[in-house]
Amino acid sequence: AKARHLPRVAGHRKGIEAVRTVTRAARSLGIEVLTLYAFSSENWRRPADEISDLMGLLRHFIRTELDELAREGVRLRVIGDHRAFPSDVVALIDDALARTAANTGSTLVIALNYGSHDEIVRAARALAGRDPATIDAAAFEAALDTGGLPPLDLMIRTSGEHRLSNFMLWQAAYAELLFVDTLWPDFGVEALGAAVANFAARDRRFGGL
Repeated sequence: AKARHLPRVAGHRKGIEAVRTVTRAARSLGIEVLTLYAFSSENWRRPADEISDLMGLLRHFIRTELDELAREGVRLRVIGDHRAFPSDVVALIDDALARTAANTGSTLVIALNYGSHDEIVRAARALAGRDPATIDAAAFEAALDTGGLPPLDLMIRTSGEHRLSNFMLWQAAYAELLFVDTLWPDFGVEALGAAVANFAARDRRFGGL
């Protein structure tokens, strides 16, 4: 939006369109789980009017996309603490989660009020009362917000940034990382296809030979 001399909310609106496009493209490519970083725990530092616009866009996305997600067998899942959002947004999210919980197709994970440091701290607290001898990497992983999901294969960072921005730090241990210059609102079918092709060409050894 800034590059086009438009208000920031215009970029967020276009970003919602990109979410719609990419989620559909992911299903057509057979991607089992797609996770999108929608609102970080640090985003509360943004101006109040921008946060209000983001909440409005989240409401709009759920109301307009839920029927299609349910119809296509997509299971919706949230990581992060969405209960910090306005009560009507929490109700919409909870309804969407319940409505799609039994779906057995692909999974769309939305990170809302999410930060990896916070996630790891919450997992540590959840395990704090256990016998230390029973806590291993698998137990810790199960206590994370992503517990039960398959391992992260590919992390795509858009917008020319070269950092993970407190996103899925534990999960990214053996993930392939891809940094692209494309801004998220411009990220579409071709960009996702190119990212998947790039991933497919990589040699994944997980520490072996």
